[in-house]
Amino acid sequence: MTELLVKNACVIDPLRGINGETMDIAIRDGKIVEEVSDAAEVIDARGMLTMPGGIDSHTHICGTKVNFGRYMSPEDMRAGRTPRRGAMHATSGYSVPTTYGNSYRYSVMGYTTLLEGAMAPLEARHTHEEFTYTPLQDTMANTLFDGNWGVMEAIRDGDIKRVAAIIAWTLKAVKGFGIKLTNPGGTEAWQWGKNVSCIRDPVPYFEVTPAEIIRSVVEANELLHLPHSVHLHCNNLGTPGNYSCTLGSFGLIPDLNEKRQTLYATHVQFHAYGGSDWKDFCSKSEPIANFVSMRPQIVMDMGQVMFGRTTTMTADGPMEFNLYRLHHEKWSNHDVELETGSGIIPVIYRRKNLVNSIMWAIGLELALLTKSPWQCLLTTDNPNGAPFVKYPEIIGLLMSKRYRDAEFATIHPDTESRVPLPAIERELDWHEIAVMTRAGQARALGIQDLGKGHLGPGADADVAIYPLKIDEVDPSAEYQRVIDGFSRTEYTIKRGRVVARRGECLVHGSNATFWVAPKVPENYDMGKDPDFIEKFDRYYTVRMSNYPVQKEYLARNRCIETEVEL
Repeated sequence: MTELLVKNACVIDPLRGINGETMDIAIRDGKIVEEVSDAAEVIDARGMLTMPGGIDSHTHICGTKVNFGRYMSPEDMRAGRTPRRGAMHATSGYSVPTTYGNSYRYSVMGYTTLLEGAMAPLEARHTHEEFTYTPLQDTMANTLFDGNWGVMEAIRDGDIKRVAAIIAWTLKAVKGFGIKLTNPGGTEAWQWGKNVSCIRDPVPYFEVTPAEIIRSVVEANELLHLPHSVHLHCNNLGTPGNYSCTLGSFGLIPDLNEKRQTLYATHVQFHAYGGSDWKDFCSKSEPIANFVSMRPQIVMDMGQVMFGRTTTMTADGPMEFNLYRLHHEKWSNHDVELETGSGIIPVIYRRKNLVNSIMWAIGLELALLTKSPWQCLLTTDNPNGAPFVKYPEIIGLLMSKRYRDAEFATIHPDTESRVPLPAIERELDWHEIAVMTRAGQARALGIQDLGKGHLGPGADADVAIYPLKIDEVDPSAEYQRVIDGFSRTEYTIKRGRVVARRGECLVHGSNATFWVAPKVPENYDMGKDPDFIEKFDRYYTVRMSNYPVQKEYLARNRCIETEVEL
């Protein structure tokens, strides 16, 4: 039995309604408990800001596209190099670090749980192998279904239960956590050199539209009672005027779940663009934020852009080709048979580039204009908008109008006439930041009942103690102290152990992977369905028996079984 007592902590725990109370946190055997014995190890937090461990609900840290991003950009891998010391392995990479680099940098910032935003089912083993070497965070992976042939055929035939059955079989086989739709139908169209421009365009050869894919998969997700909602990357990303397509996609979504949203819309900054071309490109954050604020069934994340070099990577292959034609940088395209695809291109977001300046403003506007912080979560779509190490700077921008104005003075001068950001006075407080970086993310992912995102008895003992005393810091004026404080915890505690202290990771750690296994009736078991098996054998280059990921690939195995309505 191991015991730890964190004393005199200034706790912000939104899921439990705690906002700045000084209290003690008792930990036994990796869980929060009511009390511990006198023999417990003691950490005196001395009134420092203490919150549940951070959760990133949309990041790209592991898998084939991430690894390809590493070796197609040796210049990036030469950045951020650190030698081996103590329990820490050597690391390298800036926008796409090695797995240990990701894990250490997240841990130093107080993050203890990560969701890989897009895992191709056929290539899931690679993702799980890299999860094993991301040791200081619990992990989970959203699984791509945007171009799945079996799913689209079932949608065409109007058989929603078969859609759900195929999703259930695939998630269980590849040890996935939730459903990801990236440019629904568009990546499949890209296999033929085409794309879909919005939700009413038919997908070539399948006689379905993105709207039908979104509606059907949302319904199937709820039939399977998955913890997380459908995770949607809307069609038409990165295109002037795409906000109307985004609003059309949001308008498809009913309110089907009492405990969480029905749709998680990711990196919405990239989908909130006005104008008819790049010449009149402008922000449309206001109609997007207003629409979401009136619909509790939708949660989005920012997808904030920050200036500097990064690497873009997504299953949205046609979008990456368009980006290549704009930037003329290195470009990679990848097809995943019968399922999805991907594209990768390094980019530099420049302060004096008008389009990049507007993009930077839009992400901040979405967070500041959305009424509830529970509906707009803090992300950069790491590394697409910026590497996750930029999170402290984003927090500073959201908490300080003065900081935003100082940064705004350095960007392209024409930006002011195209965005509402200079007129927004709102400054987020400590509680709202806690929502946007852990509590809101836990609720959106449906993992608060699994002990994530709060510090109540029975919760996982994931705790971040920051060197900030909130009654002594004015975030509006002292934004650099806020940035410095969120950049490096005083203590990061993972499953009851101190894993990082003042910028150094102290232990190797062993993470857990969350995945779902819907309990479908035998007549909906696709592993026994003759038509599904016949098409699998005909079209895939692997045998069906070799497709599932064995549990041995998961360091710690946390299976979530769900009762289904089939």
